[in-house]
Formats: sequence, C-alpha cells, structure tokens
Amino acid sequence: KGVVLGAYDGADPGEVKLTRIGTKFDEEMGGNLRELIKGAGIKRGIARVFTNVCNDFHGVAVAGLGKEGVGYNMLENLDVCRENIRAAAGAGAVALQDQGIGMIFVEAFTDAEAAAEGASLGAWKYQEFKNKDMQGVASKVDLFGSDDRQLWDRGMLKGDAQNFARKLEETPGNLMTPTIFTQTVLDTLCACGIQVDARDRDWIEGKKMNGFLAVASGSCEQPLFLQMSYCGGSLDDKPIVLVGKGITFDTGGLCLKECENMSEFRADLAGAAIIIAVMKAVATMALPCNVTALVPLCENMPGGMSMKPGDIVTAVNGKTIRIENTDYEGRILLADVLSFAGTLDPCLTINIATLTMGIRRALGAGTSGVFSTSDVVWRQISKAGAFTGDRVWRLPLWKYFTHKITGKL
Repeated sequence: KGVVLGAYDGADPGEVKLTRIGTKFDEEMGGNLRELIKGAGIKRGIARVFTNVCNDFHGVAVAGLGKEGVGYNMLENLDVCRENIRAAAGAGAVALQDQGIGMIFVEAFTDAEAAAEGASLGAWKYQEFKNKDMQGVASKVDLFGSDDRQLWDRGMLKGDAQNFARKLEETPGNLMTPTIFTQTVLDTLCACGIQVDARDRDWIEGKKMNGFLAVASGSCEQPLFLQMSYCGGSLDDKPIVLVGKGITFDTGGLCLKECENMSEFRADLAGAAIIIAVMKAVATMALPCNVTALVPLCENMPGGMSMKPGDIVTAVNGKTIRIENTDYEGRILLADVLSFAGTLDPCLTINIATLTMGIRRALGAGTSGVFSTSDVVWRQISKAGAFTGDRVWRLPLWKYFTHKITGKL
C-alpha cells in the first residue's frame, strides 16, 4: 500500500508545508516526514516517495500543490487550485506505481473530485497486449483520510470515463474496426440503459449520406452509423445532440499520409471515443436531460474504389462537395452527419472531431479550438474548460471566410 499527501510552497524558497491531512499524518508518525521533505525539491506537480515512514504504508508520496489559496486565474482562464490538485494527485499516483505499489490511497487535498480524477488519470496504463512479465503494476486508487466520498466517487467516474476513451483511442486499428467499435459500444452502453441503434450500409445509402460513403469506399471494412439515445428529461424536452467523428484508421486515402507517424492515426476515432465516454458518464450520473449521440464509423483507406481528388458528391442536405484532398475526410463525412443531426430538432448540437493539424499549429497542445454560433454556449464551454483544465479557444466563423468554402465550378 501507498499514500499520496500534499505539500504547498512555503514562504521561503525551497520550503514546503504539508496539508492539513498531511500534517495530521506526520504528527501520528512522530514528525519524521516533515524533516524528510526539507530540501527534497518538491514543486508543483512533482512528487517524491519516502519509505520506512509508516508501517502501514510501504511508500509515502508527497506531491507539490504550488501556492496555497490560489483560485481562478483570469489571464490563464484556469481554476489553478483544481488543476494543481489534479497534477499533484496524478504525480503522486505515478510515483507510487513506479515503485510497484498496487493499492494507492490519495488525500482529498481541498477538492476530492479533482484529486480522484487526477489520480485515476495518472494511474491508468494501456498494456493489454504486453507480455505479463513486461506489464507494469495496474494500481488501484482510493480516498484517504477524508469523508468526501461522494465527491471522490464523482471524480473517479469522470476519470474512468476519460480512461475508457483513451483505451478506445490507443487500441490498434486492426483490433478496433468499425464492427469491433460497434460491439464495444453495445456492450458498454446498453448495460447503462442507453438505446443503441447500429445502422449498416443500406441505411446509410437510404439516407443519401454520399460524403460518408465516399470516405468509406476505399476500405473493405463496412461503414456503420451509430445512434444512441439517453432519456433523462421529460419526453417534451428537445435533445442535446452529440456528434463524434469515428475514423477507426486514417491513412489519408489516395492522398496518403507519411508512413513515419501513420500508426498514430488509429486515434482518429477520438471524437467518437469521447462521445461514447460522455454518454456512459451521463447515464451513470443519471443527468436530467435528453441526449442523442451520432457516430459515423469507417476507415479512410486507399483502394480501387477510393474517392479521388476532384470528385464531387452530394450531401444529405442536397449541397455538393468537391473533394480537394482525400485526407480531409472528416469534414466530408461530418457534412452528412451534421445535416442529419439537424433533422432531430436538437436544442444544441456539439461536434467533437480530430479534423486538422492547422488547429494544433495555431494553438499548440495547451488548448482546443472551438467554433460556435452561440455566444451563450461559447461562454459555458469556456467556463467548463477553466473548471476542468481542458481549456478552449474560440475561432472565427466570419462571413469573410465564406468564399473559401464556396466553389466556383
């Protein structure tokens, strides 16, 4: 067993101060821990492991929380306190896991939910296909020294949902085809009381989703369309519609990607994975709303029947799309799915997708780009980003750009 405790920056450089629970723990152990952490280089997001401190725990990790008493930072658009707690809990869990400790207890710091989420994310490893002798310890985490069990459980639920999405994204492409992804969704969401409808190529053709079919045309794997429904509100409430791009492997099609990093595009289904994880969390938390999720699943492969640069297809809404580059498959298939989403009379539509490296080049890895037609919704998303640490940045939808997406053929 191991335990993660927290320490704040002290008044003097290099000085650290244990949290309330950490201080209580140290007093019960005779004050040894306070002496050990002096000069240990404990800083925000960094943890140090000490042994022979307590007979009940093989290792005691002390993780840095940064400055005490911080809150929302407007310049950073971040709840710094919660982010520091997540970082400390995760660092402590990883440090103890690296010591081979399988059961890790984490103090709540001042926010049990953030602590649970950070510890859950930190302790997770994807190692399903490693030989047993090559696998690391799969540690379990639990709450220590606090009665904030309800908040802790909520944080664990959020962390588990994110880890489920990470698992879907990390699974090799040959083991996460559209069919396998669909079966995984059926096994996961049906058990949560969510209605899952899996539609085949005939249904997709019947809906005239020609952009979707064009993207799928190069692969021998059959495309599938998932529609999931959760009803937690009244029958009269309009649904929130979530759309997630589910390219289970993206080679770029005939406009082939470079081989060096192509394996990373097994995660081009990240949008779909996130949507499935959200649906799982929504059902588990029994949120009082109606949510419908739409996920198109296919591969983007080169082949004799592949879509070609210069091809023109007609989307669900009757508009034509000229395919400039087959590696722009996301926007081609989402044109169909988002048009279909509009027929469901939603109160809100949210699309999550890995669409373009242009966002990454413009914003870096510290934030996600958001296009929004609603100022109200944008403010809610921005606030959620500050609270969760997944910050967002609004990108323009000005009329100026209309000519860029309007063909002159």
